[in-house]
Amino acid sequence: MNIMSAQAAYWKKYIASTQLDLTIAAYTKVSPAWGDDDFAPDFNRLYFIMEGEGYLKLNGRTFYPKPGQLFLLPAGQIQSYGTTGPDTFGKYWCHFKAKIGDLPLFHLLDIPAFVETAEPERLRLQETFRQLIHWHGIDSLGSALRVNALLLELLAFYLDAAGAIRFRTGASASLDKINQVLRYIDEHLADHLSLEELSQVVHFHPNYFIRVFKNTTGVSPIQYVNRRRMEKAKQLLSFSQLNISEIAESLGMEMSYFSRMFKDHTGFSPSQFRELYPTPQP
Repeated sequence: MNIMSAQAAYWKKYIASTQLDLTIAAYTKVSPAWGDDDFAPDFNRLYFIMEGEGYLKLNGRTFYPKPGQLFLLPAGQIQSYGTTGPDTFGKYWCHFKAKIGDLPLFHLLDIPAFVETAEPERLRLQETFRQLIHWHGIDSLGSALRVNALLLELLAFYLDAAGAIRFRTGASASLDKINQVLRYIDEHLADHLSLEELSQVVHFHPNYFIRVFKNTTGVSPIQYVNRRRMEKAKQLLSFSQLNISEIAESLGMEMSYFSRMFKDHTGFSPSQFRELYPTPQP
C-alpha cells in the first residue's frame, strides 16, 4: 500500500466512526428580525436554502445564499446571519454535533462553506430533510436509528458534493494522542486535573500540549474539562436520582462553583434544568 492509499484508508476508518447527535431539525420561513452577530456555537448547522434572500458570515467571509445551496456552519467558528429585505429565507435546517471519538469532525477537515445542488438532488435533499424532521419528532427506539441514518445521508452528500476534502496538517498525527487524553479526562472527571498531568499522558511538554490540544479540539484543555463536566452533569440531572450536591461532588467540584459554572454553560441553574428534564422514576 503506498503512502497516499494508506492515508486514505486511515481517514476512511475515522470518518466511518463519526458519532452524530441531532438536537433540532425544522423548516422555517424566517422573520424580518432574524439575525445574530459574531457568535461561535458549540454545534454544527446545516442550512438548505429553498427561497428568499439574506446573508451568512463565516470567519469574516460574507455569503449571500441562493435557493438550492446547502450550507454547513461548523461549531466553534465565528458566525453572523441576518436578512437583507422583506423576502426572507425559507430553509430546511438542523443543529447537530459530529465527533470522531471526542474530537469535533469539522475541526479535522477543511471543507467549503456550501455546495451547489442540481434539480434532482434538490428534490432528494428536500425529502431527506422532511424525513429527518418527521422522525426526530417520533419517540421510539427505531426513530433514533432513522434520524442517525438520515443525518449521515445529508453529511455524506455534502462531503461528496464538496469534491476534494483536505485534512488539516498534522491532524492524523495528533488524533490518536489527543484521543488518549480525552479518554483519560472522562475517566478522571472527579479528580483535580492539572495541565501538567494531562500533558504527561502523552509525554508532551505542557506548552506544546496546549497548542496541539487546541488545534485538534478547538478549545483549551481546561475549557474541554469544564465542558465535559457540564455535559456529565446534564446527564446526571436528567437520568439519575442523585441530588445536586452529590452530582457536584461526583465531578470533584464544590457546590457553589458547580452551580455557577452550570448556569454559565446552560443558562439554567441545576435545579431549573432538572425541572425542565424531570428524572425518570424507577
